[in-house]
Amino acid sequence: MPQFDIYLNPNKKSRTVYPFIIDMQNNLVDDLATRIVAPLALYSKFKDEEIKKLTPRVNYEDQELLILIPQISSMPAKLLKEPIGSLSHLRDGIIAAMDFAIIGI
Repeated sequence: MPQFDIYLNPNKKSRTVYPFIIDMQNNLVDDLATRIVAPLALYSKFKDEEIKKLTPRVNYEDQELLILIPQISSMPAKLLKEPIGSLSHLRDGIIAAMDFAIIGI
């Protein structure tokens, strides 16, 4: 499961607000039963919660989204079916947001 791949949110109830999940976990720890993930939220629903360094704004499938770094969690890897895209080209910005959340820089 490549880092920064995008998956359809497996939770149908929350999919209207969080349509996608991004896999944040490095490939070196692929043998765990869980994956570290963050929700991709609709910008229109969370624009008041945008923090430039902490919640990167991205465009995917013609939707403006925020990567909600403060909501990072784990989920069973088996819930993440086939990846539907990737944000690996935004790696530096995503890592910078994680650094900001964890160490404040």
